[in-house]
Amino acid sequence: MRHFGHLSAARRRALFHREPAAFGPGSPVRTLGFALGATLYAPATRPRLADDVRKQARAGVVSMVLCLEDSIGDDEVAGAEENLVAQFRRLAAEADPETLPLLFVRVREPEQLVSLTRRLGDDVASLTGFVVPKFTPASGAAFLEALVAAEVLCGRRLLVMPVLESPELLHLESRHEGLRAVAALVEKYRERIPAVRLGVTDFCSAYGLRRTPEMTAYDIGLVASVIADVVNVLGRADGSGYTVTGPVWEYFRAPGRIFKPQLRNTPFSGRAEELRARLLERDMDALLREIKLDRANGLQGKTCIHPSHVAPVHALSVVSHEEFSDAADILRRGADGGGVLRSAYTNKMNEVKPHRAWAERTMLRAEVFGVARDGVDFVDLLAAGNA
Repeated sequence: MRHFGHLSAARRRALFHREPAAFGPGSPVRTLGFALGATLYAPATRPRLADDVRKQARAGVVSMVLCLEDSIGDDEVAGAEENLVAQFRRLAAEADPETLPLLFVRVREPEQLVSLTRRLGDDVASLTGFVVPKFTPASGAAFLEALVAAEVLCGRRLLVMPVLESPELLHLESRHEGLRAVAALVEKYRERIPAVRLGVTDFCSAYGLRRTPEMTAYDIGLVASVIADVVNVLGRADGSGYTVTGPVWEYFRAPGRIFKPQLRNTPFSGRAEELRARLLERDMDALLREIKLDRANGLQGKTCIHPSHVAPVHALSVVSHEEFSDAADILRRGADGGGVLRSAYTNKMNEVKPHRAWAERTMLRAEVFGVARDGVDFVDLLAAGNA
């Protein structure tokens, strides 16, 4: 699969200086962590789940989580498991595996990793891995051991994405020790962890908070502080870190607006004014701002609960021609030692050694999301993705 693969070849050529590269479940975990993009969640109770998966893949979704946890009731788990097994059977019988997104199952208990793998049988070939909720040093070991047991059972690599969302990782007195313990626990399983996910809704729940559709996660001080600490411990660029994904955006149509729109008219003027109006109607200007803040704070991709969130995440993940030019210059100059050079766009200083880690991450993002042509911006990419 590849990002923007749902567009025609001609449309991709018009948009991209370098087109997104193909990837799949067998790609290196670091590549997959950047490639996840907008990871769309769906309850495992949906009766036409296999059709939903294929429909979303045709619309550009490359990663999905089929949820057995918070999105369904406690009394629905057994039925959801049966439905999940049946839907994987349908996918195996009716779909080309290369057209499917990366599929993860969000479980509740460690035992589900093994039992579901056993029940899927040969149909496990469509499963990329599992999402583990409320991951802590106390609960995480059992999930990771169960993952290894599931791998032995099916004879293939399975991936796991821990979700950090428990109060002990938020509370100030236990946060730092807890995060360090999580880092030590997952180190042994590094080659199975494409990303660490953030459960911001649960963090807010611990204090009875909920952000409005006009606010980003970074406007909530408690949430902003824990994001910073998670990136500090688990998102380092020295080879010890992991991809950390952005928090969920839980709104898809808001009832009203208090503050002025945050989406400037100029980028849309004369070419995509209707698109801007639709974004404002759904209060998605704050989502766009949050995606930009995710990137600025070291996060990649995003948890999504509605298909309309996918195109904005992917459009803002494409590397601009200017970013690519700067990153290439930094890495090229870095091979000769170091120093400072003026950007080819003549608008900034590129300092070779301090900016090297940024350049390397930018090139990895460029590999999976592509590089926009000079003059192509996120409005063009967003319009293409929505189309």
